[in-house]
Amino acid sequence: MSLLSTLRTLLPTATVWDAAELASRDPGFDARNFGASALVRPRDVDGIAALVRFCAEHGVSLVAQGGRTGLAGGAATSPGQVICDLGGITQIEEIDPFARVAIVQAGVTLGALQEACAVHGLDPGIDLAARGSATVGGMASTNAGGIMAFRNGTMRHRVLGLEAVLPDGRVFCDLTRVLKTSAGYDLKHLFIGAEGTLGIVTRVAVRLDPVAGASATALVGVPDAASAQRIVRHFLGSTSARLSAAEILWRNFASLMQRALGYAPGSLPLDAPCLLVLGLGADSIEAARSALEDGLAAVWEEAGILDGLVASSEAQAAAMWRLREETVEIERAHPMAPSFDVSVPAGGLDAYVARIEAGLKKIDASYAPYVYGHLADGNLHISINCDGPVAHERHAAIEDVLYAGLSDAGGSFSAEHGVGLEKRAAYERHADPVKRDLAKAIKGLIDPAGVMNPGKVVG
Repeated sequence: MSLLSTLRTLLPTATVWDAAELASRDPGFDARNFGASALVRPRDVDGIAALVRFCAEHGVSLVAQGGRTGLAGGAATSPGQVICDLGGITQIEEIDPFARVAIVQAGVTLGALQEACAVHGLDPGIDLAARGSATVGGMASTNAGGIMAFRNGTMRHRVLGLEAVLPDGRVFCDLTRVLKTSAGYDLKHLFIGAEGTLGIVTRVAVRLDPVAGASATALVGVPDAASAQRIVRHFLGSTSARLSAAEILWRNFASLMQRALGYAPGSLPLDAPCLLVLGLGADSIEAARSALEDGLAAVWEEAGILDGLVASSEAQAAAMWRLREETVEIERAHPMAPSFDVSVPAGGLDAYVARIEAGLKKIDASYAPYVYGHLADGNLHISINCDGPVAHERHAAIEDVLYAGLSDAGGSFSAEHGVGLEKRAAYERHADPVKRDLAKAIKGLIDPAGVMNPGKVVG
């Protein structure tokens, strides 16, 4: 019996696609996502466990997929592999508004969870541009961050408990719903950020936060990141409103977005060396806008603000956010452009950007990177202004420029996109060797046959 026939017999209620069907479907953010021989979408956790047991018994490697929005190749597949698609478990099982906890199946999208929580005046405390397709299970598996991480932390800080199917088909269940628990090893953290290499996350208990009644947005032109940080510090100290977002765009990135989105010159303060997109929450739109206007006026001279505009309508606010979130325009301008995702300690942003710009020009005089990211937590996204893919030696040279000194300074070569396939070589060159040894030991203990997402993260 063929693999496909066996899978259909084993899981009669599951959706099963063969390679031809996969080739006709949208693979998501990475064309390699649908390189497998088959995709299986079980309808429940028991079905996922049965699929895992089958793969373990027959030596078939398995790759879990959620919304397929990952940017590091963590969901990439190849012939002979089977995809476990989590789109069949999409229930929000419970929202407890008093305890501020949601019990969510792994296939639920972030956007769906946000909408369901908003009815209760709550929010999962994390936001991404890919909110419409990124799933809670995938976000836990990659330890997703996003624009609110500076205040609310990453998924590691939002997950109270989880359930996961282990490589042998057993179900690990630790759906803790409370913040305080000191009952031995907190094993859920093995699965958060493991990118499906230790098991498949199937349910998550998500911590929720109250949301402001309304929000306002401003776009501010500043000379450098240090100036932008002075503005952020001011608003973090505010008692009248709550800073919800602080995104920084360097000029090269902002100029590309301005051209790509067709924004008329002068319509927004776009000519500064850096732009800061601010989001502020308050009880009403009027209060949020007033807090933004008053705060910017108070810090204008101290921060050296060059220009600024508080959005007067939802449409104008959306236009400001499009500058930050429509990053697909980089791909349109430079197909398969090499992209990177680093964390830099807050005090070193300007020096870091100046250093990498100079270092990249030594590799190629035409390199002028697009730099943007989450100012308040130091997470910068960097894309090179060239078409890809680039030769391995050139890519490694670029990585060495971007990653040099980050670990020693307390930063990270991967902030929120994970390791996957794209950063495997960088992981071997830049991660602490003892950490790598421990990771291999854990992988060998939990998944000795290498069934789960082989070749990713730990090799």
